[in-house]
Formats: sequence, structure tokens, C-alpha cells
Amino acid sequence: DTGYTEPTPIQGKAIPIIMRRKDVIGIAQTGTGKTAAFLITIFNDQLCNPPEAERFVGEPRALVIAPTRELVMQIAADAEELGKHTGLQVATLIGGMDYQKQLNRLTNSVVDLVVATPGRLRDHIMRKSIDLSELRAVILDEADEMLDLGFKDDLEFILGHAPESRRTLMFSATVPKSIATLAKSYQKNAVRVSTVAEKSQHTDIQY
Repeated sequence: DTGYTEPTPIQGKAIPIIMRRKDVIGIAQTGTGKTAAFLITIFNDQLCNPPEAERFVGEPRALVIAPTRELVMQIAADAEELGKHTGLQVATLIGGMDYQKQLNRLTNSVVDLVVATPGRLRDHIMRKSIDLSELRAVILDEADEMLDLGFKDDLEFILGHAPESRRTLMFSATVPKSIATLAKSYQKNAVRVSTVAEKSQHTDIQY
């Protein structure tokens, strides 16, 4: 329905690795298809591994964190389009929008995927309106931009509330030392995939 026929380079490299339940750090420019790469694998995992226990409101099974509300809204729109035949439910948490409406979405229905900005997500965690204990996957999109914007403490707070059994996927246009540190702290034997020329990666990650 969406017109996908062939994977983009980052999709072709990342999807098979994520499907093997590996942590991934993907290096790719904006607009290269990385959003679909992680959304397709999230939906596949959730459909193939339905929860055995009763579901509760405010307990998503996957989380995508992005630096701006515009990017969050775009990811959520892509998720609605790619997942429209799955029955999986998506919620967004962003600043500058109706807080009560977002709260109602979390507390009135079971949500499978939450897409959020770091600050608003941290606020919901502190208010106990969201529980991350059932997460199977956390995705940090545009991770370099999030750190550039000063979200390091928020990310560490959020990841500290996620279960250790989760997978952590990071996607970034560049890999400066700050991203390398974050990856080593919160990922397990991450596989690096890249569609960016080595000379433009500015990478400090060693594998």
C-alpha cells in the first residue's frame, strides 16, 4: 500500500541485523529510509511475539525517541501508515501540544508504540503516567542531534527506567565521541551499519 518495492541501502543493511535481535548503531543521513527500517522491525517483532500476560494502559512495548516534535510527528505518521493493517496502536508525546490529550491517550487505551521527545517523555515518567518496564526495544533517532540539543541527562534518565532485556537501536548522521560513549553505556555488542562515507562520519566508536 505504501509503494515500497526495494529497500534503501540503510534498510538493506540494518533490517536483517535487527531481525536477529541485535543492538544496532546505524549511520545514515536524514531522508534515507532509516525510519522505515526500525518501524518495520518493531512491528514484525510485536506481531511475531504477542504478549503472554495481560496488557495494561501506559505500558508500551516499543519506544522511539527523537529530538524535535516535528520529527516525532513525522515518525508517528510513518508508523500509522506502515502499521495500518497490524492493529498496533501508536501514541505521541511532545511538548507544545495538549498535555491532557496525550495523557488521555496513554491512560484510556493500550498502546504498543510510543514516539516521544526526551523532555516530555521524562515528564510523563516522573508523573508515573507511563511505565517502561515492558519495553522490548528503544530507538534513539537522530541521536547526535539530541545530544547537541542538551538531552543527555534526559536520555540517561529514560534509559535508566527501561529494562535491561530491551534492545537499543541508535540512528545518527554522525558518530562523535558523545554518541560513542552513549552506545557503549547502553548497547550490548552493537553492530554498526553505515551508508555514510568514512571521511564524513567523524566517528570515535571502536568495534
